[in-house]
Amino acid sequence: MFRKILIANRGEIACRVIKTARRMGIATVAVYSDADRNALHVRMADEAVHIGPAPANQSYIVIDKVMDAIRSSGADAVHPGYGFLSENPKFAQALDKEGVAFIGPPVKAIEAMGDKITSKKIAAEAGVSTVPGHMGLIADADEAVRIASGIGYPVMIKASAGGGGKGMRIAWNDSEAREGFQSSKNEAANSFGDDRIFIEKFVTQPRHIEIQVLADSHGTTLYLGERECSIQRRNQKVIEEAPSPFLDSETRRAMGEQACALAAAVGYTSAGTVEFIVDGERNFYFLEMNTRLQVEHPVTELITGIDLVEQMIRVAAGEKLSFGQDDVTLNGWAIESRLYAEDPYRGFLPSIGRLTRYRPPAEVATETHVVRNDTGVTEGGEISMYYDPMIAKLCTWGPDRAAAIEGMRVALDSFELEGIGHNLPFLSAVMDHPKFIAGEATTAFIAEEYEGGFDGVDLPEDELRRVAAAAAAMNRVDEIRRARIEGRMDNHERHVGADWVVFAADREFPVRIAADRDGATVTFDDGQSLRVVSDWQPGQPLARMDVGGKPLVLKVAPRTAGYRVRTRGADMFVRVLSPRHAALARLMPVKEAADTAKLLLCPMPGLLVKLDVAEGDEVQEGQPLCTIEAMKMENILRAERKGRVAKINAGAGDSLAVDEVILEFE
Repeated sequence: MFRKILIANRGEIACRVIKTARRMGIATVAVYSDADRNALHVRMADEAVHIGPAPANQSYIVIDKVMDAIRSSGADAVHPGYGFLSENPKFAQALDKEGVAFIGPPVKAIEAMGDKITSKKIAAEAGVSTVPGHMGLIADADEAVRIASGIGYPVMIKASAGGGGKGMRIAWNDSEAREGFQSSKNEAANSFGDDRIFIEKFVTQPRHIEIQVLADSHGTTLYLGERECSIQRRNQKVIEEAPSPFLDSETRRAMGEQACALAAAVGYTSAGTVEFIVDGERNFYFLEMNTRLQVEHPVTELITGIDLVEQMIRVAAGEKLSFGQDDVTLNGWAIESRLYAEDPYRGFLPSIGRLTRYRPPAEVATETHVVRNDTGVTEGGEISMYYDPMIAKLCTWGPDRAAAIEGMRVALDSFELEGIGHNLPFLSAVMDHPKFIAGEATTAFIAEEYEGGFDGVDLPEDELRRVAAAAAAMNRVDEIRRARIEGRMDNHERHVGADWVVFAADREFPVRIAADRDGATVTFDDGQSLRVVSDWQPGQPLARMDVGGKPLVLKVAPRTAGYRVRTRGADMFVRVLSPRHAALARLMPVKEAADTAKLLLCPMPGLLVKLDVAEGDEVQEGQPLCTIEAMKMENILRAERKGRVAKINAGAGDSLAVDEVILEFE
């Protein structure tokens, strides 16, 4: 077995590998850039080596710098995680030349499967059904348009060396094919150092289902069930689950056997994933093979009980797999929610900054309930613009799908995160969406169900009443404390009334509250009563309650005459006023928002890489205005309506803050 493993990665996956290595008694070495000097993975590892400036192309993906770290640390094996150098055959070759074990597949398998064009040819030769497309390299945008037109729109434009949604675009016409080709090329070069692009038919309304394979160097190749990854945004997975609610046992076996056959055909060893798209009739087509550990591997671990990182280490050390295909059983259901530093209220654009509060739900593992949080950050840490925006992977397991979903709902509501924009509200919204609950989500789910973007959640009447009852009970606790403080100051304790009006989500709820030693009963003006039981105290940011006989978790922040309350994807200001103050509040005018219709504001912190217009230009609706790069993704800002550019306030190469004015229109 290895003595010391260097993790050639960062963030949550580096922390994940360190945990398993530590349990196996293996020392670990972290590498870090300037931006990650105080990162969690650096603190967790036994040793840490600095490898360069913040940009990944000057640190984490520079092979020579990583090799220097290996030599200086004396590591005898390297785990690449995912992304960065994980599927780079030159890195694997450099390790082999140095006599250092690569905890991953052989170089030939990486070359064969890591290149998306080559992998499709091999899959076709192996009898695996593949999606129609152009497997050759594409020289320029004109050729891309010709090929796309020949295949038939819509098409997927993809980076040959890509992964994680980087360097990927969907084109529905010639204009989008031309534009998408260039953007994909740029992203591929920046993320992978390889700008080769290919095009394939985009299958509409598909499901994205992948098979986890595991193979040793002694001839054993197994599949460990499937993961459904259909809920995606910008081709980047957001929520995954295992098993899939769509597959039957016959399709699962057929996909698993094809995946194993493909892996065996290229002499694959270690953990890998064969990805398929599956249509409504359960016909499946090979998409690609990822020759590395997948981001969503925890859900497979939760339903199989197999530590994939441990198996990768053991296989790399030359050991045989200690179990066979018949030993692999799928137990219960697991869901993973990817917590991203992306603001859902701003079109999911990247958000950077300091985590002023970071309190994940407690990790638990019982026979009926599991909560797991794979993360690489801590409170006070910085989310930078240089790397992937993923903060954590929150996972839950239950004996069935309904239990796993309910566990995820509670875990998301219990996750405290402040300081940056994040997608927690959106994740909560998905858990309550009827299409997701029914297991009917396809890869078009987000585009179809949130076509106009995400504006938060409007709670149904019964949930809104529960929130109103909880707010009334919290307000009573606050009022009692205030009355006691005032009483100590003037020797006369103020009486706390029983009648209140709760304003929530444009609704008014007149209530009467009756408290006792064990809780409070909140009665609405229509006669409905809800019992509220909680040990919440003023100042606590998380309120765990039982309201109406069901659990309710609220994130609570005090506001004048009320609270900011967040739960189940809703974010609202809940006011609790006396009847007299409520009458006066109804007379207050509503402040109008500032008019920014004639301004182009930067929607995210990032780098202005391209300006497409000049002062005095007339622009049409949908016309590109500029391109902003943030977290390795290019974002094209377009004109919302016809107009003329009056003033330009920024130029290419400028670093911009959120809401900074880029252009002004007449």
